[in-house]
Amino acid sequence: MDHGRVPDIGVAIVTGASRGIGAAVAYAAARAGYAVVVNYSEDSAGAKTVVEEIIGGGGKALAVQADVSRPADVVRLFDEAVALGPLAAVVNNAAITGNLIGTLVEVPAETVQRVVDVNVSGMIFMCQEAVRRLSTDNAGSGGSIVNISSTATKAGSPGTWVHYAATKGAVDVLTVGLAAEVAKQGIRVNAVAPGSTNTGLHAAAGMPDRVERLNPTIPMGRGAEPEEVAAAVMWLMSTDAGYVTGAVLPVSGGR
Repeated sequence: MDHGRVPDIGVAIVTGASRGIGAAVAYAAARAGYAVVVNYSEDSAGAKTVVEEIIGGGGKALAVQADVSRPADVVRLFDEAVALGPLAAVVNNAAITGNLIGTLVEVPAETVQRVVDVNVSGMIFMCQEAVRRLSTDNAGSGGSIVNISSTATKAGSPGTWVHYAATKGAVDVLTVGLAAEVAKQGIRVNAVAPGSTNTGLHAAAGMPDRVERLNPTIPMGRGAEPEEVAAAVMWLMSTDAGYVTGAVLPVSGGR
């Protein structure tokens, strides 16, 4: 894969980057000139493939296993990232649904807890450590944080993923509040909210045809490709979005 290398512009940590939207962001970041830390929790084979393709295209990449719901893992992730250079951006993509479909009352308590631990606590831990490292108040150079939300926050995903949608609502609030807190510390904080997207998330939950079934409800008539979501992330990370912070950008085909 030819990433069309440009001069290095710093390190980008992408969580949950072994597949789907995270992998698409990792590839796009490499093309933009970032050295990319490909984080994964369990999918070591997928992370290895992403890293090998980036390096094969002349880029810099490193796979780091870390469970973002564990604060010690988060600190280690950032510590290992500096092997590639100075930190410039963090993309918080790691999230889970619990791999089930049903009404809220059907979701086991342990699944609810795990989804909240990863999607909410994990993102908070990542944002905390990113601010510690990037803040100009701490001798950092500033940078960008992009959180991956979801347009599920609009309707709440009744009958399927209310618990998941609720965690993404927390992501939106986190993004807006943190953006205001750190705006004078050289850090911009934004979010991208994908709509129905062609990834393995739906199949893992037992609905491989979910995107296709939702197409008639989408004004553009189709689901997004991961690369289209990644393009929005990269814009928010770029200097073209230098005056944008606290934004939640929908990438949803109008739905």
